[in-house]
Amino acid sequence: MMASWLGVTVLLLLCFLPGRGTNSSEHQWDDRGYLIFCLCMGRFGNQAEHFLGGLAFAKKIDRTLIVPPFRTYKNIEFDEWFKLEPLKEYHRVILARDFMKDLAPTHWPPGNRTGVCYGKPGRECQMKEGNPFGPFWDGLGVDFDKTISVEAYYGNPQGWMEALPVDKYPVVALRGAPAPFPMAEENIPLAKYLQWSDNIEEEAGSHIQKLMGNEKFIGIHLRNGVDWKNACEHVEGNENYMASPQCLGYGRGTKVTHKMCFPPKEEILRLVKNAVLKTKAKHIYVATDKNPMKEDLENHLKSLKVKVHHLDPWLPQIDLAILGKAELFIGNCISSFTSFVSRQRLVQDKPTQFWGYS
Repeated sequence: MMASWLGVTVLLLLCFLPGRGTNSSEHQWDDRGYLIFCLCMGRFGNQAEHFLGGLAFAKKIDRTLIVPPFRTYKNIEFDEWFKLEPLKEYHRVILARDFMKDLAPTHWPPGNRTGVCYGKPGRECQMKEGNPFGPFWDGLGVDFDKTISVEAYYGNPQGWMEALPVDKYPVVALRGAPAPFPMAEENIPLAKYLQWSDNIEEEAGSHIQKLMGNEKFIGIHLRNGVDWKNACEHVEGNENYMASPQCLGYGRGTKVTHKMCFPPKEEILRLVKNAVLKTKAKHIYVATDKNPMKEDLENHLKSLKVKVHHLDPWLPQIDLAILGKAELFIGNCISSFTSFVSRQRLVQDKPTQFWGYS
């Protein structure tokens, strides 16, 4: 009789114990507070730089980072493209969807949500005005009951902690990323924590195997669309333009040239041929926004029997993953698409060259 009663008691206890992934098990509330921001500047390359800067900022102010979605025409959860676990080696993180599902209803409920902008106190803070700001927060199911402006620089974490104490603002929701573009030099090593998801790795690996087998390949990135051509018209003589620090460095006084931004055909053919001769690669993989120059490259490298491949995959991140695995990568110094690849390769000690510079 006693054994039967104990069995029923244990069964009842098991039924009411919290399950995996609930507030009381996997996602416990962190009394040190949380930070979230909209990755709302530009395309993926810019967003990636802002993400790493925001990750570093979260650590400096000692708040758990609510990992924001990337923004395309919709919100893309971080773990669709990257693994979450490596980020935890650097700092405390939680996916935005998990925070909103498991923690927000209790600790950051509607009626108690404050949005924060950069600016003088009293300045209007329009957290959700325009695209992508409105759709970003709508995608998370967030409306703000109050907004404030804070006059603090993201290079001054102590100022932020004093302006937004945890007991009054347990969740700091920023209109934009607390980071500069181009990204700060000190944050470049954080690229090692951005590791592709299994799905991205598998698809990239499948393309590489199908196109190039186990043979060496050179990856190149060509920006030659009309919008990029226009953006390069007035770059000559600038010390800092878009992602140029990736090859020119920080504060060295080196100038950007038009050749770096929009290299002529002769420069592209020259550098690619030199790379082939150096690496003995038999394949070229081209990622581009417009013209892959496939025929020009094949004709120029005909005597070296090199094959040129261009996929234009459904997801640009597939291109990025493939370029990261090349024997040698040649990219555009001004482009943040290139800078994503060059950072990943830098932390893996893989070589990168740049048009008009290398």
